[in-house]
Amino acid sequence: MKYLSPNKKLTGNFLAGSLLAAVAMAAPQAVAGDAAAERIKQLEQSLQAIQVELQRIKSESAQAAQKVKSIEQTATQTEQKINSLEERKAALLDRVDPLTQRIGSDITEKTRMLHFRGGFTHQMNQRNGSSIQSIVAPVGAQDQAGKDGWYVGAGIDWGLTRDMWGFMPKTTVFAELMFEYKQFGNHVQGNALANAPTMLVGAPQNPINVTVSQFTLTASPKIKFFEGSKIRPWIIPAGLAIHVMSPTSEAITYLAPGIQFGAGVDYNIWKDFFIGIDGRYQLVNKTDGVNLSGMTAGGYVGIGF
Repeated sequence: MKYLSPNKKLTGNFLAGSLLAAVAMAAPQAVAGDAAAERIKQLEQSLQAIQVELQRIKSESAQAAQKVKSIEQTATQTEQKINSLEERKAALLDRVDPLTQRIGSDITEKTRMLHFRGGFTHQMNQRNGSSIQSIVAPVGAQDQAGKDGWYVGAGIDWGLTRDMWGFMPKTTVFAELMFEYKQFGNHVQGNALANAPTMLVGAPQNPINVTVSQFTLTASPKIKFFEGSKIRPWIIPAGLAIHVMSPTSEAITYLAPGIQFGAGVDYNIWKDFFIGIDGRYQLVNKTDGVNLSGMTAGGYVGIGF
């Protein structure tokens, strides 16, 4: 066995100690490096996870935006359909009922009106007839009714156009169908034909009362102005009138045609209820000795529908 010299032992010990010291110093640094690398790796994984999450959120946001856009498009299409339906409904209402519309909070324009009339009537000529004053049978009482009397009647207005077919705005044309009963006296003494018994068989004079009346049926255009206003004046430029006279003429005629003219004004009192005044003139040719020309003046109450 060989023995090392003391110097060589010392040198070997020094080298071994230095190596141990270097290893001791390098070990923590290696451990620290591994920890840092692991930390960096975890950070990279976290960043990747965040990127993935951001990408997912971005994708979901894009899908949500697409859904919102789709909903907006659907809402727009729905609104367009509703507007189209409303326009079609309005057009249909105009076609079916061209005058019905709400003008204000308390003014309503209707296509039709039912009105009830009454008032004073005047005939231009006194009446004669088959059972009152008569030139055919001048026997017994020869009485005549007065020229003045009263009337009652009713009618219906049916809307045709609200602007006179484009010629005049806010001017409504109605077709009016109207009838009225007029009476000029119910205590007119009858002649020999209205005697109980008749004087034609030699009976004493005992005249019975005769009611002198007239029934009128008319069909006329009625033009109303100021659509949308509570007060609406109107005129009847000319209309057809058929008159039924009672008693009949001495030729036993009871029908007489004529022409009607009129004017008046409506006032909307509440909702679909109206009041008004009117005046009308009936121009009738003389028929078998009887002239039924005359006029009426009075008021009416109307209900729109």
